[in-house]
Amino acid sequence: MITVEFKQDGQLVGLMTADPKEFKTGSKGYYTMGKLTIGEKRYQVQVQMVEIGSKPKDDKAD
Repeated sequence: MITVEFKQDGQLVGLMTADPKEFKTGSKGYYTMGKLTIGEKRYQVQVQMVEIGSKPKDDKAD
């Protein structure tokens, strides 16, 4: 699990945790989604981190 901090002008305005995920492509990384309130406004948030080079090699290459 990874903790993601959201800051505005250096002040913490939100915190989310991203869990490990294996994406449909086979790549590995972390993902989370949710809602965040900053001041009087609400935001829908998605965080996706994909490990570069984590997708399995295709053995069918001709």
